[in-house]
Amino acid sequence: QLQASGGGLVQAGDSLRLSCAASGRAFSRYVMGWFRQAPGKEREFVATITSTGGRMYHGDSVLGRFTISRDNAKNTLYLQMNSLKPEDTAVYYCAGKGTSDSRRLYLNPREYDYWGQGTQVTVSS
Repeated sequence: QLQASGGGLVQAGDSLRLSCAASGRAFSRYVMGWFRQAPGKEREFVATITSTGGRMYHGDSVLGRFTISRDNAKNTLYLQMNSLKPEDTAVYYCAGKGTSDSRRLYLNPREYDYWGQGTQVTVSS
């Protein structure tokens, strides 16, 4: 089970850190990802990280501003969001997929097995 938190209402240029707490003991064997969905739009890839945290990949729209990370000892995934823009406004979802390959990354939301409930991020101009 995944529980996302940390969203809120901020102004353009501000920062937020999202967290995603995972229950269970298998967190370190899951590839994790962040996705977002704005009203009337499809779910968009934001970032993904390997099960060990050794590799990350960020979408073009957030590259250089957002950073995905994880703490396997705390069963928690993070998304540090800096220099927020109004176009970042969306519901942000964390997702996980079990894997035996510590090098795998997944960008397609259809590849993920588990999803958090989402947390709203609103950026005002």
